[in-house]
Amino acid sequence: MRVLAVILAGGEGTRLSILSEKRAKPAVPFAGKYRIIDFVLSNCVNSDIYNVAVLTQYRPHSLNQHLGNGRPWDLDRTRGGLRLLQPYQGRTEGDWYRGTSDAVYQNLPFLDPTADTHLILGGDHIYKMDYRPMLAFHQANQADLTVGVLHVPMEETHRFGILTTDAEQRIIDFKEKPKQTTSTLASMGIYVFNADVLQRVLLGTNGSRPVDFGKDVVPGMIRTHRVFAYPFGGYWVDVGTVQSYWDANMDLLSPTPDLDLYTPDWTIHTRSEEQPPVRLGPDATLDRSLLSNGCVIEGRVEHSVLSPGVIVEKGAVVRDSILFSHTVVKAGAVVDRVISDKGAVIGENAVIGEGSLDVPNRQFPDRVNTGITLIGKNAHVAGGIHVGRNVLIRPDQRPSAFKGNVESGATV
Repeated sequence: MRVLAVILAGGEGTRLSILSEKRAKPAVPFAGKYRIIDFVLSNCVNSDIYNVAVLTQYRPHSLNQHLGNGRPWDLDRTRGGLRLLQPYQGRTEGDWYRGTSDAVYQNLPFLDPTADTHLILGGDHIYKMDYRPMLAFHQANQADLTVGVLHVPMEETHRFGILTTDAEQRIIDFKEKPKQTTSTLASMGIYVFNADVLQRVLLGTNGSRPVDFGKDVVPGMIRTHRVFAYPFGGYWVDVGTVQSYWDANMDLLSPTPDLDLYTPDWTIHTRSEEQPPVRLGPDATLDRSLLSNGCVIEGRVEHSVLSPGVIVEKGAVVRDSILFSHTVVKAGAVVDRVISDKGAVIGENAVIGEGSLDVPNRQFPDRVNTGITLIGKNAHVAGGIHVGRNVLIRPDQRPSAFKGNVESGATV
């Protein structure tokens, strides 16, 4: 079996609000030092898959810079290795990807023709998985398509493709994001295809081509091909919303996290920025937190995740928060239930995140509504002011943008 992994990494991730405003969702930082895409790339190489194509589209610059030639994942190879594929002009059908299967279709001429098996993966999920047992399951069942599946809470089923299987794990029904269902078995967005089958399906029939794997390909193939479900019992999370992203980071701070980053037999690889060691000042206090290299802590950090180069000055308090690289929390400031993007500055004695959790952001009530305040990239919050919850502070804002205290649910 010659396997080519195809990673779909062009997602805009609009539900992550300003966290994905200047970068693709797979490039969003996670767990301090990593990017979301690091997990699927590491799963590939830890599964001995070194032939990888990454399909990008939305704001790819940060992602391309992070991936480079694939060296941190041992993918800088003459044969196989890492390839970055983007939409391009010159196709009569249109240049922008219309959906997940259309993205693969547009790149069929550039996929490895010697691969007999294509492993289609999402670039925006957090999990550790050895793909080899799934590939063996696919082969043993003589399947045309195998879908990775797991059970999700009933209240979350509307976010996923939900399916039903028979006693042999063959899929007999599939509905994409159903409003009502009795099944909780969800697609993980992981697909194993026989390469020849995938090509025929993507070429379509009668002039009609499928656009999306979940909406078109899987439901269509159930009637005509051998389609099986491979059950996955480990940790897997779609960090597609602000709350799920915050929850997944906070889960890492529990005494026994479901996602263990410290197992030596399954390293999560990443491109690391050169930084000095963490430095703690004489008055620094820490409680259940993750600190990355380059952090300088003079104040108090409680139950938080800090990316490289974060500075917390004397008398400052960071609580239940996620601070991206080079965030600076000035002396005496308080940051509570906040996600700050790279280069954000919280001025002296400012208080970010106070008041009721129940007032959603007025501009984006469906995205920012669980009490988390978001501070955009390179935003500078004025000193001395108080900022409520579910507040959205856009990138690059200067202190002059703050005319006084900011109430819960506002946007600056």
